Amino acid sequence: MVNILKNCIADTLHLFFPHYCEGCGVDLLDRSTIVCYSCQQSLPTTDFFMRKNNPVEKSFYGRLTLQEAGSSYYFTKDSLLQHLLVELKYKSNTAAGYFLGRMMGYHLIAATNYANIDAIIPLPLHKKKQAMRGYNQAEIICQGIQSIWNKPIIKDAIIRTSFSETQTQQNRINRWQNMNGIFALKNATIISHKHLLLVDDVTTTGATLEACGAVLLSAPGVKLSIATGAYTS
Repeated sequence: MVNILKNCIADTLHLFFPHYCEGCGVDLLDRSTIVCYSCQQSLPTTDFFMRKNNPVEKSFYGRLTLQEAGSSYYFTKDSLLQHLLVELKYKSNTAAGYFLGRMMGYHLIAATNYANIDAIIPLPLHKKKQAMRGYNQAEIICQGIQSIWNKPIIKDAIIRTSFSETQTQQNRINRWQNMNGIFALKNATIISHKHLLLVDDVTTTGATLEACGAVLLSAPGVKLSIATGAYTS
């Protein structure tokens, strides 16, 4: 009887508040996802988490000492993936970030070379930007990852000390210059002697991840890996 009542309530809610796929617009019965199975399958998956010397890992050669590095998807313009990232960062659609994190979680849990990760670190936002946006998109992605891959999330080990405008329109050199000295350790004790996975939405030049990663590596005994939702060269 209880299950029948629950189904009736769910059907009624769906009638008045339909739930559509962010990709193709099909009516989704499962409210726990925002992308239908067909659109999920169409996302351009990489095998980077499974493969050493992948493009993400190579982009940090000579810049950071990393154990592993990778991204779940290739970024392309005017794609479903770009739509999801825009929804997450600029349209307060946290479900898009949670979905991306869950997909990353499936990829990471299948990659045995990431099994010894001790904790996940979301790339921090400056408190002013986080207040403006209402959330840190990297934290939302980490929550999605954690729902699949049971690793603790550490949010208060490192902080962003200066506010900077979006890096989207900056060239490679300007991005590196803008990142100089913008992160600081807040609590080195909670990350000391741990293998950390630093998480962000997209790998482009890697300037922000490099700056943050270098500070994390200054804590005693830290090993570092990097994971992002998307990779663009």
